[in-house]
Amino acid sequence: MLYAVTLVAPPDAVFVPETVVGHALAAAGAQVVGRHVLGDRAVDLAVEAGEGALAQLRQLVEEAVRHFPLDSCVQPWAGRKKRLLVADMDSTIIGCECLDELADFAGVKDKVAVITERAMRGELEFEAALRERVAMITGLPLSVLERCYAERVRLNPGARTLVRTMAADGARCVLVSGGFTFFAAKVVEAAGFHEARANWLKVEDGALSGEVGEPILGREAKLQALREDSAALGLDLSQTLALGDGANDLAMIEAAGLGVAYRAKPLVAAQADARVDRCDLTAVLYFQGYREDEFVR
Repeated sequence: MLYAVTLVAPPDAVFVPETVVGHALAAAGAQVVGRHVLGDRAVDLAVEAGEGALAQLRQLVEEAVRHFPLDSCVQPWAGRKKRLLVADMDSTIIGCECLDELADFAGVKDKVAVITERAMRGELEFEAALRERVAMITGLPLSVLERCYAERVRLNPGARTLVRTMAADGARCVLVSGGFTFFAAKVVEAAGFHEARANWLKVEDGALSGEVGEPILGREAKLQALREDSAALGLDLSQTLALGDGANDLAMIEAAGLGVAYRAKPLVAAQADARVDRCDLTAVLYFQGYREDEFVR
């Protein structure tokens, strides 16, 4: 069976020769039969190994690159370019947690951020943690949401290129967030997603009421979104890609054809098919076999 081993280095790193990985694979009986340059800092190795060797290959490659500044991905060669991208928003497509930033305007960021961190690590039930945090910003004027977006929300490096490139190649790109519709709608436009699903904040007299609309979009709802969107497109789950960082992303990451953890919490990183820890989000394009000259920036 043919597998793809993709190695990506960040821009400021010296690319480590892929022979390090090749030797590790050869020692385990796998054979490198091809090499494809994807960009100045990314390379694909075509590897022949037996059926059912995926888990072993991933372990071998992870160990081989552990001490080098590389992100890696190992997967079957066939079907690498996914037809559906479902991505988390906060701390994945954007570089902050919007609720934590809103809490800063309310003077309670320290308290809210602690709860956020525990929920993202899987230590707290997401829905209950969300209700608790939203209650702590009761009375915040709606005008603060616009200010928060303008001052605090930025796309993570490579996010726009990732989404625009996949969309240009015919993939459906969906933002699925446990955050809020106000921010998700703006991020959809900024990054080039086709649509977004998110939670909504209740409002009374021009201010936040301290309540979030039900049902809350959490872990199971994200998985449901992946399944519903793939079914609507007539896709098998093997043709999908899920991207996230927190515990509420784990179910969709595990179910997708390629589940990628971005700067993720340990629980998520341990279960994902691939991790992006050092590079920007264009690494997810390299993982799918896109060449740098195919990127839409």
